[in-house]
Amino acid sequence: MTDVLVIGTGVAGLSAALSAAEAGARVTVVTKAALSHTATDRAQGGMAAMTGSLPGGNPTDSVRLHVQDTLVAGAGLCDPLVVHGVVRDSAAAVRDLTGRGVAFDRVAGPDSPWVQGLEAAHSVSRILHAGGDATGHAIQEALSARAREMAHGGHIRLCEYTLVTDVIVAGDRVVGCTARPVLPGRELGGEEFLPADHVVLATGGAGQLYPWTTNPPVATGDGIALALRAGAEVRDLEFFQFHPTALAAPGSFLISEAVRGEGAVLRNQHGRRFMTDVDPREELAPRDVVARAVFAVRTASDDGAAYLDCSTIPVPSGLTRAEFLARRFPSIHAELTRRGIDWSTEWVPVSPAAHYLMGGIATDALGRTTVPGLWAAGECARTGMHGANRLASNSLLEAAVLGRRIGELLGDSGAPSDVWPVARGTDPEPRELPHCDSTTAESFSRAALQRTMWQGAGVFRTAEGIERAKAGLESWLAAASSSDEEDTAAAPGTLTDAEDRNLLTVGHALVCATLARAESRGAHQRADHPATDPRLATSTAWIASGSAAPTPERTDHADSLSR
Repeated sequence: MTDVLVIGTGVAGLSAALSAAEAGARVTVVTKAALSHTATDRAQGGMAAMTGSLPGGNPTDSVRLHVQDTLVAGAGLCDPLVVHGVVRDSAAAVRDLTGRGVAFDRVAGPDSPWVQGLEAAHSVSRILHAGGDATGHAIQEALSARAREMAHGGHIRLCEYTLVTDVIVAGDRVVGCTARPVLPGRELGGEEFLPADHVVLATGGAGQLYPWTTNPPVATGDGIALALRAGAEVRDLEFFQFHPTALAAPGSFLISEAVRGEGAVLRNQHGRRFMTDVDPREELAPRDVVARAVFAVRTASDDGAAYLDCSTIPVPSGLTRAEFLARRFPSIHAELTRRGIDWSTEWVPVSPAAHYLMGGIATDALGRTTVPGLWAAGECARTGMHGANRLASNSLLEAAVLGRRIGELLGDSGAPSDVWPVARGTDPEPRELPHCDSTTAESFSRAALQRTMWQGAGVFRTAEGIERAKAGLESWLAAASSSDEEDTAAAPGTLTDAEDRNLLTVGHALVCATLARAESRGAHQRADHPATDPRLATSTAWIASGSAAPTPERTDHADSLSR
């Protein structure tokens, strides 16, 4: 029987785990927090899917249209074969999720058509929702319930509050992971070894690199850092999508793009609607375009501000605007009400915030990384689906499709070869990330890291700003490395320490990639290189210098980690 270790419990991780277990694998699922503490649980906008072949679907949509919209948004860096495969499998993913208990919204009862919304850069309405603006929560609840059911039946082993510290490679392939329990107070317990034939990284993104983010606190780049330390290749880390309409207040609560899809508009501090001067698609232009416009308005003057005005949303007969907003967007309505904002009459202050990382661990169309036995899916993976700019609501789709695909492969005794199967073509060989040996007087803190990243690798970038950020991160990494060398027993004592280590690793790789791409493309905007260079329509690929995962000292199954 194949032993599969899945790290992460969002839609990608649980789809992989459930599919693998159902296909006969012995599955262990590890997460550093509670099962439902994921970015999936926060996803509001919905899941894009080509549903023309399904009862209640949109017959005007097609694979061709969805693929075309995705490729246009990706600004020349999508892999067309990957995009086509994910879109082609979207109907199967919808059937899979509904079969596991996800109830997507319907117009008027169980047998009526699905409610399908329109979002930026989509040519037709194809966004499925559940619970209005609680799509991710509905998916998370259904998959978590199924995982707990299978765990109760002995088909899956769940390890909550367990941090994976390293992926272990021996004889050029993965043999398992080391992990430590997260104790009360966020302290870490003793390290144990979890053996596995295959390890699936599904740990989400790295939004905590930035002070403004829609990501949950757990989004600290763990999977990408684990992959780098294991010697895996990463790609396109410079492409970090900033959502244009997060609440401009502590916590950066997301105001879904679906609100603009319903007809809300953006205004500056003087009440002027500014997107009409920016792009013919106005508020439904691609996210990078809208995010830069909002950023520019907010920084144009000392009193610069941007607001979302919902008074322009058409309201069905018989409902007040407040009633309609509460029904259509219950989660947003509840949060804004809690904060004392009546968005049916008041403009909502908004700001760009770090939202989604298009780059990540390089994989092929099946989810295989460059390290045999190591797989990746979801936001931590770079499959080629999103290119330089993710099409709205394609992330839940990609995660569901790739998670399911990986699980089915690993649960089958006929799983494919672990050898990287795709020729690189015009893609460059991966570059080594530079060694870190500089020093600085500024001491490290999470806030200092986030400030450095926002200023150097935020919405707008320049070589000077990136170099300054790179120097800061390298000095912190060098200081951390020096401390480790002085104390050979040094290891993170708390979950926060371990997360900071991972954020530094990923942040450094990200600024190196940002500096290397001397053009503007998709979500990557260089103020000193505003044009897109056709010669650079290729990925940036990186590996850690001298990366090598440690060899395990013991091979017990770490039953003590299951809580």
